[in-house]
Amino acid sequence: MSEHRPTRRNVLKAAGGLSAALALGAGGVLATATAASAAGDGFGLHIVDHNENDPRMKYYRFQTDAIGWNPGVNVLLPDDYATSGRTYPVLYLFHGGGLTSDFIEFDRAGVRDWTAGKPIIVVMPDGGHAGWYSNPVSSNTGARNWETFHVAQLIPWIDANFRTFAEYDGRAVAGFSMGGFGALKYAAKYYGHFASVSAHSGPASLRRNLGAIVHWANVSSAAADLAGGTVYGAPLWDEARVSADNPVERIESYRNKRVFLVAGTGGQPVPWFSQVSEDNVLQGQREFRGLLDGAGIPYEAHEEPGSHEFRVPLFLRDLDGIIGRLRKA
Repeated sequence: MSEHRPTRRNVLKAAGGLSAALALGAGGVLATATAASAAGDGFGLHIVDHNENDPRMKYYRFQTDAIGWNPGVNVLLPDDYATSGRTYPVLYLFHGGGLTSDFIEFDRAGVRDWTAGKPIIVVMPDGGHAGWYSNPVSSNTGARNWETFHVAQLIPWIDANFRTFAEYDGRAVAGFSMGGFGALKYAAKYYGHFASVSAHSGPASLRRNLGAIVHWANVSSAAADLAGGTVYGAPLWDEARVSADNPVERIESYRNKRVFLVAGTGGQPVPWFSQVSEDNVLQGQREFRGLLDGAGIPYEAHEEPGSHEFRVPLFLRDLDGIIGRLRKA
């Protein structure tokens, strides 16, 4: 394990783990939402279903021109949100890819327990079975513009409807697998949105190994989401779009951010696909870390035995680091 320590980080001792069930995937204005107010439409989002009865976990489903079906989101509030009157930082937490992956992924896995007592709002949106947190080059089944949905619509909607710090130092982004790539991508492309970025087994290099991750993004999206369309174009890629999304080509965009990386090193009997996936992740994260080193950009990185899986103890460590970096509630 190599570790580059960012400032203002707290370390949590934790045990346990989670298997690859989660795998395949500015300004200083404060929001004015009150504890008693119900969320409303806005920013291109029309609420078609919701459940706000749980004191912590709020559920919404939207109609939006950005997506050809109605995507959902879970918004997990701090324990004292309804009574404290405080404003909170926000973590956007992205799920991985796969035919059973969706916005409920982390709730199924235990996110309510992981965040109990933590002064942070956690927003967990749909990202498609293989949406790759992108607006695809082509789709044969209607709009699948996940990047537009998340960045142009959902983020301002959250800030308008909940008591958040709607600013750089008020937001973090993290994810697992495909969601880890989405976190790295959004943190670079939308620099002023997120002060902390975390990739748990998330790819950081799209072109490595003859573009293995780009090819996988194209193949998986064509099969699972786009009815033969692709994220980056086929047989020829949209090279400018690949470069815009590729973390290793956007190194300066990680300066002055907290960066947290996790990858598996193998060494355990695992399914072939899981090992191949994590090998590409590991190689890409090492390339990314080398470039960060060369640029003098600090980060915290962990290499752990095992393959493509979500490691709960490291997420808990990450969560304390996120809270330490962002504005205090």
